[in-house]
Amino acid sequence: MKISILKIGNHRTISFAASELSRLLKTMDNTVCIDIRRYESYDSEIKNCIWIGMDGTIAESIDDTISIKVKNGAGIITGSNECSVLIGVYRFMYELGCRFLRPGMDGEKIPTKKLSPNVLNVEVQETAFYRHRAVCIEGSVSYEHVYNMIDWLPKVGMSGYFVQFFTPTSFFERYYRRFYNDSAEPDFVSKLTDSDVDHMWIELEDEIVKRGLKYHTVGHGWTCAPFGINCTSGDKFDGIIPDETKQFFAMLNGKREIYKNPLHTNMCYSNPVVRNRIIESITDYCKAHPQVDYLHFWLADNMNNHCECENCKDTLPSDFYVMMLNDLDKKLTKAGIDTKIVCLIYMDLLWEPKTEKIENPDRFVLMFAPITRSYSTTLSDFDRTIPINLVPYNRNKNEIPYSVAENVKRLEKWQDIRLANDSFDFDYHLMWDHHSDLGYYNMAKLLHKDMTELELIGLNGMVSCQLQRVAFPTALPIYSMARGLWDKDSKFEDISAEYFAGAFGADGEKVEKYLSTISDLFDPAYIRANKVVEPSVAIANITQAKNIILEFSNNEISKKSNTSPDWQYLACHAEMAIAFADAMISKLSDNDEEYSQNFDKFKNIVSKNAFITDTVLDDNYIISDV
Repeated sequence: MKISILKIGNHRTISFAASELSRLLKTMDNTVCIDIRRYESYDSEIKNCIWIGMDGTIAESIDDTISIKVKNGAGIITGSNECSVLIGVYRFMYELGCRFLRPGMDGEKIPTKKLSPNVLNVEVQETAFYRHRAVCIEGSVSYEHVYNMIDWLPKVGMSGYFVQFFTPTSFFERYYRRFYNDSAEPDFVSKLTDSDVDHMWIELEDEIVKRGLKYHTVGHGWTCAPFGINCTSGDKFDGIIPDETKQFFAMLNGKREIYKNPLHTNMCYSNPVVRNRIIESITDYCKAHPQVDYLHFWLADNMNNHCECENCKDTLPSDFYVMMLNDLDKKLTKAGIDTKIVCLIYMDLLWEPKTEKIENPDRFVLMFAPITRSYSTTLSDFDRTIPINLVPYNRNKNEIPYSVAENVKRLEKWQDIRLANDSFDFDYHLMWDHHSDLGYYNMAKLLHKDMTELELIGLNGMVSCQLQRVAFPTALPIYSMARGLWDKDSKFEDISAEYFAGAFGADGEKVEKYLSTISDLFDPAYIRANKVVEPSVAIANITQAKNIILEFSNNEISKKSNTSPDWQYLACHAEMAIAFADAMISKLSDNDEEYSQNFDKFKNIVSKNAFITDTVLDDNYIISDV
């Protein structure tokens, strides 16, 4: 069969979409003959081809709409923006049987089939339910890991990527430090530098732009960089603090000094020099980086460390924050810059302003970051008839809320004052908490439900602050997250069945039952201390889980571990899970010596399998979390 792919215009995302369609079709049937052509506009007179691009039939919008009308091998794939067109290409291939189960090429499941005009029949017209569908960098990463995530996002209908800080050195350094001082690795005999990471990021940023993804950046750092402090990590700081900067730090207990780390340090926000310096720095950044769609302006990454000087002590941090946001909007408007500014509800900023009001809500996007919430319940799953006592702001003596109900009530206070006309959840399901779920199944189910219910708390999507390697034993959590953000009416049971069939074929239902059973028996709510269980009951459940793992490993996994990466990951997972079970049983039995031995065994198994699980499991974080 001959297939002609006709691009509309020469936008690089449309060109990439055309090349991806060609690649996937050719992988499906290597006998097809494919040519790609470029036209300045859509021409209905040209038949027997597949058009790719924006033909004007879909209104242009930042919200993603896809339209696929291909009949008997001819038609068009279009959308509301260039990224939508790329998403449409992947959706076209999904309808032909492709599955994009996890980041990395081994997550692509492309069936082999003979293509003919009567096979190429797809008609879809959909709009993503939520605007914001993005992932934020976290964890320990290499270039490959971040590339894999960026490449995967549009394949499952996601639309954005967020890199934190001015230079994201800390994330890369956590991974690359394993190569330091290794004589077999001459390029890594010393510490990875900010310059090294900057030059890696130039390439990765290009991958974001090439796919038309919404580009988010910075966040924490505006209490550092504008004041001459180079800080790219929340770890111990050994850099230089300029002498003239010390006067600008928040005063605590009568002293102006660093609070743990520059990224954790607030400034004296009543000082107009401080506010102006931050605002000027953000404006200059936006001028220099027009490719950024969403610039995050956050305060310090800690709480109870706001300035106690006479000019600050009677004003809420959120009031100072709104002052700066209004001034920033005026600066950006004057400079003709339309970059959206993301404002953070987090730590002390959970308490809404009392005196200041936002003047231009269209400029800003409200970001709700409930970092201390429980993941034993969804954000909307609480009894609204039970009154919540919201304690007034008490400078540097606040307690951050842990209940879902109180976190959401804090959000509603911000929503009442209408700081922004747009908003999203910034959440941490896959940062640490997924390691509480050995089967990844219950977390996937809760994450999907959280996404489909975001509308119930007035949020327009999600930026997931997460490890980049979260596909072990499967990628069901991120896969179901993406599906829930695209379609709030999607059913988790359908997504799960589809995922396991794509990964394990005829054995999919069997593997799904195995992993869901492990999730239930290890009981994530118990592991995260949200549920009380008698030690004897917990030991019995974990022992049962261990026996199920041993049986399934012997009868199923061991016979198939060499047939695909999916089965190989299950084999590694079974070995780790058994060691984890032994460690938990010994801990619950108060046998500290045996616990120490079992935990060492668990760590050794993680390290031993790291070369196999490198792209799906963040070995640094699973060891520290466990």
